[in-house]
Amino acid sequence: MTEFSPNGASHANLWLKPYYYWRAAFSIVWVAAAFTVGRTNPAVAAILLMVYPAWDAVANLVDAHRNGGMRRNPTQALNVVASGVTTAGVAIALGIGMNAVLGVFGTWAILAGLFQLATGVRRWKTSGAQWAMILSGAQSALAGAFFVKTAAGAQVPGITDFAPYAAFGAFYFLISAISLSIADMRRTKTRQFGA
Repeated sequence: MTEFSPNGASHANLWLKPYYYWRAAFSIVWVAAAFTVGRTNPAVAAILLMVYPAWDAVANLVDAHRNGGMRRNPTQALNVVASGVTTAGVAIALGIGMNAVLGVFGTWAILAGLFQLATGVRRWKTSGAQWAMILSGAQSALAGAFFVKTAAGAQVPGITDFAPYAAFGAFYFLISAISLSIADMRRTKTRQFGA
């Protein structure tokens, strides 16, 4: 049974709302950096490409700990491992070429998307409003498959080819945060008026 705070918000949502807002904010800043300084400065672009999966690893680690630990959140534990390995993989692939980076990034997007989808399905009962996370996970997996296919081509990608992926992530995290906020406001109103 879901526990509620005095204002009607579930304890899970009290964490998830700011968490989703922070994840959206990070992705927005990352996209802005990619399209500005990252596009013209290869060193900054390389750092940004390593930072993105590293941030995902840290975010999933903190989220799992806030929700009962890694054992109770296996999909997030796997996501932490996948994102950590990807950070190292991107660092190695940068020495090979951007097509290799895109291939590593794409493989990670598939795995991270599937883990996120599974986490969203699992959280639906306790937190609700997880449809955006489920869609985001599915879209991430599809985008990853596209990245892997594109990486095998002759065209050399740039950091702006990665940015739409992060932009969609920001959108879905923001929608999830807003959805949880609306759900909690409705729940509070219902409890106050006894409807």
